[in-house]
Amino acid sequence: MKHSVLLDTSFFIRLLNDEDPLHKNAIGYYKYFLENEIILKVSTISIAEYCVLGTLDDLPLNNIQILPFNLKQAERTGEFAKVLFSENKISFEKLSPRAIIPNDSKLFAQADLDKEITHFVTSDVRSKTTLKMLKNGINPKFDIISIEIPYTETFGILDL
Repeated sequence: MKHSVLLDTSFFIRLLNDEDPLHKNAIGYYKYFLENEIILKVSTISIAEYCVLGTLDDLPLNNIQILPFNLKQAERTGEFAKVLFSENKISFEKLSPRAIIPNDSKLFAQADLDKEITHFVTSDVRSKTTLKMLKNGINPKFDIISIEIPYTETFGILDL
């Protein structure tokens, strides 16, 4: 089975802005994934986040599979959010009558349930903290790749 990565909104922001300090890293990862036939995926949730300040036409969707958010993922998101609310010591009273679920919980549920996804690719440092908290109550099956670290260092490639 081929493996894939789920690309976060922050990845696209850096990839598409050549003035961003992490642009070169994002380009490096993007090329590495394509050259090594690693399937690239993006959630409709990340697309919605991106479209707040960007447009759908900006995104390089011809090389990327789009993951819609589904019922099973919604159920898993609730499980993830429950752990995160507990880890953050958020009381039941603050969650009632309606809990606002952070998008990371939704994206992590998608990554966890997709059998091909091995990594969540982001520049958001909070994602690592969130994943660490989740591991206190649930053991998600993916890891995080931070594009703050160049792909050559992440994958142990000599950059000659």
